[in-house]
Amino acid sequence: MNAAPAAVATAAVFVWLGMVLAISFLETPLKFRAPGVDIPIGLGIGRIVFRALNRAEITLALVALAAIAAGRPTGVVAALAAIVIVILAGQLIIVRPQLNQRTDRVLAGQNPPRSATHHLYYVGLEAAKVLALAALGVCLLVAR
Repeated sequence: MNAAPAAVATAAVFVWLGMVLAISFLETPLKFRAPGVDIPIGLGIGRIVFRALNRAEITLALVALAAIAAGRPTGVVAALAAIVIVILAGQLIIVRPQLNQRTDRVLAGQNPPRSATHHLYYVGLEAAKVLALAALGVCLLVAR
């Protein structure tokens, strides 16, 4: 891969990775342990935080993809980039809407059944995305 596009893609990928690790695996579980944060408040905060994270992810994905495309990527880099995009799309198009429906109901004062299955899918996809982003970042570093 060409050096300048690889550097831009590497930066975008590692910033993205850091954001996902900080939000999904640090902030989210800790928020519910804070004094005075009940389920509706935590879900309201989570909705705002994840909406912002997802917007940042889409932006960073577009930057990384543009740089990767401009830099003549190796097959491994292209495959890892595709995997990351498919995972993100799955989260945004399939899993998040299901979680948002439950959040809407809780915030409306209802007591819907827990959404453990959807949360497990989201966490599993998030873990897979972390691994794919880390692998992509390393491959981009090596490809320069």
